[in-house]
Amino acid sequence: MSASDLARQGNQAILPGATLGVLGGGQLGRMWVQQAQAMGYFTVVLDADANSPAGLVSHHHIRTGYEDPQGLAEMARLCAAVTTEFENVPAAALDLLAQSRRVSPAGSTVAIAQDRAAEKAHFMRCGVPVAPHALIETPAQLAALPAELLPGILKTARMGYDGKGQRRVHSMTELTAAWQELGGVPCVLEKMLPLAHECSVIVARSQDGQVVHLPVQRNLHRGGILAVTEVYEGNLPPAQTQQALAAAKSIATGLQYVGVLCVEFFVLQDGSLVVNEMAPRPHNSGHYSQDACDVSQFELQLRCMTGLPLVQPRLHSPTLMLNLLGELWQAPGRQAGTPAWQQVLALPGCHLHLYGKRDAKPGRKMGHLNVTAASPEAARATALQAADILGIAPF
Repeated sequence: MSASDLARQGNQAILPGATLGVLGGGQLGRMWVQQAQAMGYFTVVLDADANSPAGLVSHHHIRTGYEDPQGLAEMARLCAAVTTEFENVPAAALDLLAQSRRVSPAGSTVAIAQDRAAEKAHFMRCGVPVAPHALIETPAQLAALPAELLPGILKTARMGYDGKGQRRVHSMTELTAAWQELGGVPCVLEKMLPLAHECSVIVARSQDGQVVHLPVQRNLHRGGILAVTEVYEGNLPPAQTQQALAAAKSIATGLQYVGVLCVEFFVLQDGSLVVNEMAPRPHNSGHYSQDACDVSQFELQLRCMTGLPLVQPRLHSPTLMLNLLGELWQAPGRQAGTPAWQQVLALPGCHLHLYGKRDAKPGRKMGHLNVTAASPEAARATALQAADILGIAPF
């Protein structure tokens, strides 16, 4: 399809029966594929791993790298529209596909999310508060850092997620050693702030600028990985909820973003919010929407990329989401590979989602459990029961 054809296509909806593609074959791609197929679309996954979770369930699986010209050409041939499930897919691959196919999010917006310094600059342009920080690219910049940024968290500017590429530092000596441990690559040092908790917002923005959102999610992280998400009316004070929603919408609009975007925030002990980072895709903290909302984050992703109407999702049940990591398959005293699903699924309102991954490794996301109930108290009580059965620490 030529550029002029793409322009003429405009916001014309791509209806069920068409073929859609996703770059990346992980669990987010798998859940996108399952939602697309439920809505009547055919699917294509591009991922080099023959056993990728998404590739195993898709109609087509292109087994090449993200930058392979033949693989990208095949995806363009098969698909009417393309998205990504992973923010570290090369932006250039998205740009190439966009020459002939509808692509969302755009490579230019993904490129910003791939670079912490560019990301923070965008947040500040949108008037959204960020933690005090500084970019470190050279030994001279390291030596010139203001002392008030310590203690802090040193993060690689690129390719960091789930706590990877991060070091906590309390002194210049620790900072220097940490930068060297990270390979002397460009990094951002963020001042460590007094946190009360963390939250996130998932917004969806259409080509014509319409924005809808999921409820604000209250999150608990352990070891840099999301452990628990709680969503119900009043999970955060109304002022914090409105501030988070306004900030996320401003960030999406400032990018002229098309697609699903997750924005993560730190809630400080004084009640104020600072933005942490954004993910240009569905997010772990939005998985609860599969069972607790009438429109999930994956359906929103599909509606954005196909030009179908966006509708405001409705939370119909208070819910908690538990991340299921690989160590649950290796708990002491338990036969390997047999978490007690039968006991968990005997509890009311428990919805199990497993990702089809073969190897359970500590810290690896193997699935999630959504717990819904008539009240927040009931959802939390059941989630704690499930956590106890599975060997997850209480929260």
